[in-house]
Amino acid sequence: MASDPGHHDGSRPHDGARYLTGSPVRVEILRTLRQEPCRPAALTDAVDATRTTVQRVLAGYRERRWVVKRDAAYHVTATGERVHDAYESLLADIDRADRYGEFAADMKRASAGFPASGLDSGTLTAATERDPLAALDRVVELLRVASGSSIRAVSPIVTTQYNEAAASALDAGSDVELVIDRDVLATSMDEFGPATDRALDDDDASVYVTERSIEYGFFRYDDRACVIAYDENNNPRYVLESTAPSVLDWADSRFDALVVDATPLSAVLERA
Repeated sequence: MASDPGHHDGSRPHDGARYLTGSPVRVEILRTLRQEPCRPAALTDAVDATRTTVQRVLAGYRERRWVVKRDAAYHVTATGERVHDAYESLLADIDRADRYGEFAADMKRASAGFPASGLDSGTLTAATERDPLAALDRVVELLRVASGSSIRAVSPIVTTQYNEAAASALDAGSDVELVIDRDVLATSMDEFGPATDRALDDDDASVYVTERSIEYGFFRYDDRACVIAYDENNNPRYVLESTAPSVLDWADSRFDALVVDATPLSAVLERA
C-alpha cells in the first residue's frame, strides 16, 4: 500500500533528528553538501571519513529525500536545506543558552520580564571565581562613560562604588533619575548619609522609592541599556550592554511602571 505523504507517524521526525545527530560525520556531510554539491570521493576527503561511511550516510539521506544524486554528484534538496538550517539554528540556540543561561535565570527569578529576544543582543560581562567583581566594576565603568548624559536607573543595592560613580556623573552635568526600594533607602540612610543628602539637594538628581521589592537593576542613557542581574545575595553577577530596540523598550517600560507607583525621596523622608 502506498504511503500518504500528507500523513506520517509522529515518531518519524524524532527518528530523523536522531539519525542526523547520531554521528558528527552525518552532520558534516549535510553541512558540506549545503554549501555545494559533491561527489562521494570529494565528501570522503572533506569530512575525513571512509568511502563506505560516506556512501552509507548518503543512502540514509536519499531515503529521507534530503539529498538527490544528479550527474554523479549529490545535491541537497529543499527539505534537506530546511533540516540543515533548523539544526544549525538549534546549535546557535544551545550556544546562546550556554552563554546567557545564568543571566536569564537570574532575571527570571527576579520577575524582571526580560525579553528573550534581548539575550543575544549585546555584550555580557560575568563575575567569575577569578574575578568576582567583574560585573560590579563594569557597571561602575559604564556609569562613568555615561557621565554628561541623562541617566534613568533602577537598583536593588547601594554601594560606595555606585554612589561615587553617580556623583561623578552629576558633576559632569548628568541628570539622574533613580528608582530604589525601601531596603535600599534604609541602607542608604544608615550607611551613606552624604549621598542621600546630595540626592535630596541636587536639582539634577531625582530619586524615587517604590514599595515593590527590586531584585534586578539597569540604567539607560543615550541609545544604550545596561542590565544587571544579581544573585540571591544581591551581588552583581552579570551585566548585559545592549542597543537592541527590544531591550531599550523593556528598560523604558520597566522604569515608567516603577515610577508610576513610587514616591519621591523627599516626600518619603518627610513622612518618616
